Amino acid sequence: METIHWGLAALLAAVAIVSVAAESALRRKLTNYRPTQILAAFAGILLTPANVWAAMGNVSPTVSKLIIAGSAAAVLAVIALYFVFSIRRTETTLPRRILAIGAHPDDLELAVGGTLARLADSGHEIHSIVMTAGKVGGDPAIRREEAKNGSKFLGVKHVDVHDFTDTDLESDMNEMIQVIERKIRSFNPDIIFTHSKHDQHQDHHAVHMATVRAGRRHPAILCFESPSVTLDFSPKVFVDIDDYVGVKASAVAIHENQAGKPYMTEERVTGMAHFRGDQAKMTHAEGFEPVRFDAFKGTF
Repeated sequence: METIHWGLAALLAAVAIVSVAAESALRRKLTNYRPTQILAAFAGILLTPANVWAAMGNVSPTVSKLIIAGSAAAVLAVIALYFVFSIRRTETTLPRRILAIGAHPDDLELAVGGTLARLADSGHEIHSIVMTAGKVGGDPAIRREEAKNGSKFLGVKHVDVHDFTDTDLESDMNEMIQVIERKIRSFNPDIIFTHSKHDQHQDHHAVHMATVRAGRRHPAILCFESPSVTLDFSPKVFVDIDDYVGVKASAVAIHENQAGKPYMTEERVTGMAHFRGDQAKMTHAEGFEPVRFDAFKGTF
């Protein structure tokens, strides 16, 4: 019994530590990481000392057996919760190249984060372009790193963060067009995501125009929904992100430099996904306006 108790104490402590230390990985792999993390932490806190106490011979045989049974049940429950909440991933048989283009460091996570995560998990290669480090709205050094970390969390393979003029991207129109044209030539994306023309933020609208002009001969451009879109935004293409709402909210939360803004909350992210999901007859979705979209060669 002593060996079993020591082994269970070590296992429960390890599970509890991993559940906290590896929170980012849990957020990315599970639809809801909290139940697994909470159970693992509480099991470690309550049952690790109990097993140590029992291993030292301080309990009766009956209590010892109860502690072993409770510890085994707790470990099995943690494993069960992990699998219950694991994101259902379907590997594509036809990998595509996806290019996502945003104005500011948090735009892609807010607008298309669920879709990008789902596409990455399906085996598609994703690159992204962020046109400015967002120095007007925060610390550009921090925001640059948050853009890279957010993209990495979603599964974006490569991200370029540029230093064009925040809040006045229109003045850098020709340069942005050149950046996007070079990326289209080098990466040859199958689908391009960008801002909508129905967006009242001047930088978002400028990026939309730059993308449409640079991709004037591209067959698949989809425009995503930022918090600043107007009532004219009318999505016709929807992507089911039911398994990825939590992933999207976690990606948005990486942008701590913008944490005080109302549209950065998990409630706002989830609410918008639910609204578009209801519109698309799904549970949670992201909606897109197609500039052009070849459905027969599409990824979705």
